[in-house]
Amino acid sequence: MPAKKYKTLIVWFRRDLRLHDNAALHEAIAQAEAVIPLFVFDPAILERADTGAARVAFLVDALGVLDANLQKAGGRLIVRRGCVPDEILKAVDEYGADGVFHHREYEPMGRNRDAAVAKALAERGKVCEAFSGLSQFEPEEIQSQAGTPYTVFGPYKRQWFERPAEGPLPAPHTITLPQGIQSDPLPTAAELKFTTAQKFECGGEDAAHKILHEFVKTKIDTYDTTRDILGEDGTSKLSRHLHLGTLSPRFVIDTVRRAGKDKPSKQSSEARAEHQAEPGHTTFLSELAWHDFYLQILHHFPHVTTGAFRPQFDALEWENDDDLFAAWKEGRTGYPIVDAAMRQMNSEAWMHNRGRMIVASFLTKDLLIDWRWGEAYFMQQLVDGDQAANNGGWQWAAGTGTDAQPYFRIFNPTSQGEKFDPNGTYVKAWVPELARVPAKFIHQPWKLSDAEREHLGCADYPKPVVDHSVQRERALAMYGEVPKP
Repeated sequence: MPAKKYKTLIVWFRRDLRLHDNAALHEAIAQAEAVIPLFVFDPAILERADTGAARVAFLVDALGVLDANLQKAGGRLIVRRGCVPDEILKAVDEYGADGVFHHREYEPMGRNRDAAVAKALAERGKVCEAFSGLSQFEPEEIQSQAGTPYTVFGPYKRQWFERPAEGPLPAPHTITLPQGIQSDPLPTAAELKFTTAQKFECGGEDAAHKILHEFVKTKIDTYDTTRDILGEDGTSKLSRHLHLGTLSPRFVIDTVRRAGKDKPSKQSSEARAEHQAEPGHTTFLSELAWHDFYLQILHHFPHVTTGAFRPQFDALEWENDDDLFAAWKEGRTGYPIVDAAMRQMNSEAWMHNRGRMIVASFLTKDLLIDWRWGEAYFMQQLVDGDQAANNGGWQWAAGTGTDAQPYFRIFNPTSQGEKFDPNGTYVKAWVPELARVPAKFIHQPWKLSDAEREHLGCADYPKPVVDHSVQRERALAMYGEVPKP
C-alpha cells in the first residue's frame, strides 16, 4: 500500500450525513493515517429565520444514525457547538490535524462560510479540500455551447441524461480514529430550542436505504402515472434524505438505473437514450435533474435568494393581506384542495409535490401575496426544505423564475382538485369536516345549500375567502403592469 499523505484529517460533515458515496470521507481515509469525523452545530444556521424545527429534529436523528454507523467501522462522530470557522480551527489545533475535507455547498451563505474556513486554514498552512456530493453534476459541468449556464430546463435535462456519470463510492469498512478524542454530547432538538408537533419518519441513512429500495421495488414502474395523484402513495418520499444527504443523488440514480437495466425495453431508441426502459424510471430521474438544475441556478444567480430571477418582476405590487395569508397557512381558505395540502404540511412537515404547486399558485395568483412569504413559510415547516428547490419551485409557480410557468397560466384550485383528487380521497383525509360530502361537491362545497351543509356536517367549513374567477383577472392585471425587460 502507498504511504499515507497526511497523519490526521478532519472530515467536516454538513449535508452529507452518510457513509455510502461520501467522497470527502472516502478520500480522507485514503490519504490520512487517522480521520476525525466532525459536525458543528452553528448558531448562524440554527438562528436563521428559515430554519425549521422539523428539519432540526430530522438532522439530530440522522446524526445519531451516522454516529452509530461510524462506530461500527471503528470511528465516531465528534460534535461541537459554536461558530464556524472558529470551531473548525479549534478542532484542527486541538487534534493537530493537517487539514479539513468536506463537500461543496452552493447557496450564498454556505459558499461564504466555506471560503472563510479555507482562508483561515490556508493562513495556518493547513489543507482544505472540497468534493462533489450534493448533486449528480457540478454547476459548471453542464453549460450551453456558449459556456453559459442553462436557464431553461429542457436543454439542461438533455445534457444531464446524455452525460456519462460515475457510480457511487462504497461505504468504508474501517475508520481509524486518533486515541483520546472527546466529543460534546449530541444535543436533542429541544436542547437546541426547537420543538414541533409535526409527525414524520426519521432514521437517517439506514431508513433512507430502505425507503429507496422499497420505492424501486414497488412504486417506480408506475411513477409517471401515479406521482401526481394526491390520494395515492405514489411518490418516493426521498426528498428529505436528499436534502440532508443521508442519500446522495449519485447513489439514488445508480440504484434506479441498475434496476431499469433488468427490465425489457418498451420504448423507442430515443427514449432509451435517457438510460431507462420504463417511463416511470425516466420520469423519476427527470425530477433529480430538476434538483441539479435549481442547484446550479442558485449557484450562478444568487440574487434569487432575495428577489425574482427575472428582476422586472420585483416591481409586482403584491397586496399581501395578513388575514388571507393566515387563512392560507392554517388551511381554511374554503378551497378544499388548498386546505388539505396546507394541513398535510402543518401536520407531517411534508406536502405532496402537486399540492405544492397548487398552494403556491393560489397564494400568488388568487390571494396576490408575495411568493417570498410562501417560500419562507415552506422553509419553516418542511422537513425537506431545500433552498434551491424551494426557491425554484416558488418562482416557477409565481411566474418570476427560470423556465417559469407563464404568469397568465393560473391554476384553478377547483379543477386541479377534480383532476388530481377525483374522488376526494386526499381532501377527506386532511379536511375531516368534508368527510361526508359526495365526490360531486367535494371540490366545491360552497354549492351545497346551508341545509345540506348542516346535514353533511360541514357547516363550519369556511366559504371561499376569494372568488377565483375575480382574482384571476386581478392577477392578470397586476402582472400586466410589470414593465417589459
